[in-house]
Amino acid sequence: MRVVFAGTPEPAVPSLERLIRSPHHDVVAVITRPDAVAGRGRKVVRSPIGELADSHGIEVLTPNRATDPDFLTRLAELAPDCAPVVAYGALLPQQVLDIPVHGWVNLHFSLLPAWRGAAPVQAAIGAGDDMTGASAFRLEAGMDTGPVYGVVTERIRDTDTAGDLLGRLADSGAVLLESVLDGIEAGSITAVPQPAEGVSYAPKVTVDAARIRWDRAATAVDRHIRSVTPAPGSWTTIGDLRLKVGPVALTEEQLEPGEISVSKTGLLVGTSTVAVRLDRIQPQGKKQMAALDWVRGARLDEKARAQ
Repeated sequence: MRVVFAGTPEPAVPSLERLIRSPHHDVVAVITRPDAVAGRGRKVVRSPIGELADSHGIEVLTPNRATDPDFLTRLAELAPDCAPVVAYGALLPQQVLDIPVHGWVNLHFSLLPAWRGAAPVQAAIGAGDDMTGASAFRLEAGMDTGPVYGVVTERIRDTDTAGDLLGRLADSGAVLLESVLDGIEAGSITAVPQPAEGVSYAPKVTVDAARIRWDRAATAVDRHIRSVTPAPGSWTTIGDLRLKVGPVALTEEQLEPGEISVSKTGLLVGTSTVAVRLDRIQPQGKKQMAALDWVRGARLDEKARAQ
């Protein structure tokens, strides 16, 4: 089956790698977001999917808009049977959706209809869900509303960050996506409409939304921090300093929300229940470091609080 793959970030890489190795599918091109400036050196870099395609000599399409005439013409010329998509990062209009014979199959990292939207993994961890997974569904004009071909499930571990969980889902989801394409080619699989019940939404997590609220319970603070690690990264201010905060550990200590305590065992911050111990922090403009190492050199005012 002739395949045009659409994707951009690292979590899409396992799916493309698997399809490239597949004896049943021919990846004739990939679609990815245009090269962008990134990193401290502000260099223009290729997306992970673009780099992988380049290394295999696969044609790379980087339209600024999916409605660009040249892109539409080239996609029609490629005549894909199916177009799998994993975290491409842009909406596809109906005229694009109509080109592949078997449509577009989107791998979404949730058990649909739960957590439709841009940040399903972050939302599942933040909400305290015990289980999540990945769904392969036929893309349509609505946001993650299309009928589902198949799912895989994954338990959310107590220590999972969004990065940890997304890594596992990217791998298991790649297996699912390949099996769905196999079924489509064989005519042995049918997409089932999503139920009307259980719909929830997961919008993109902004930097402002990643700020820690110390007036919440310690378990909620822990989940929030893990849900936005590594990106965009949870943060707080202590005095006039802004700090990114890594995953924390719950303690039995009692402190007021935002109150700080420093001891040999660590840097503690109070919540509405018990205090949490900070492990790794990253001062603005600096590298990540052990919280105790930072606090020893920070010379905090005795009245300083996390806010």
